[in-house]
Amino acid sequence: MTDTNDGGAQPQTEGAAAPGMHILGQYIKDLSFENPNAPRALTQGDQPKLDINVNVGAQQMGDDQFEVILTLTAKAERPDMVMFNVELVYAGLFKLTGVPSEHMHPFVMIECPRMIFPFARNILAEATRNGGFPPLMLDPIDFAQLYRQNMAQQAAGQGEGVAKPN
Repeated sequence: MTDTNDGGAQPQTEGAAAPGMHILGQYIKDLSFENPNAPRALTQGDQPKLDINVNVGAQQMGDDQFEVILTLTAKAERPDMVMFNVELVYAGLFKLTGVPSEHMHPFVMIECPRMIFPFARNILAEATRNGGFPPLMLDPIDFAQLYRQNMAQQAAGQGEGVAKPN
């Protein structure tokens, strides 16, 4: 005899589906790595200044499908030269179920990029390593904080780069 009650699960209310997310696909939309001063940039020297930017965008592809686009750019430079410049546009196609419409935008802009970030991070690390540099290991990103900052900028009339899913 099998007991299917785990003791901790609460029964779902009639007609209410639990929020769910399915990743239908992940893909590189664009990848660019520039190493303009090789091999000179590969020699030891001053610690480079590293400038990293993160941008999240989304567009609705169907009733319950969204393409979420994560753009990561990194530029390493010393006072006398650019060492490398890398841009990755990485996307995922998501199917969302049971998410109330009032929570859809934050769900798409926070949870979806959180799911694809580790894959994008790995691609950047490999690109910089293959370019002759130590792998660029980005720190984890707090997408909830990034979302709040972007919403505050949009409310102030300065918003750029955060596309609201339709």
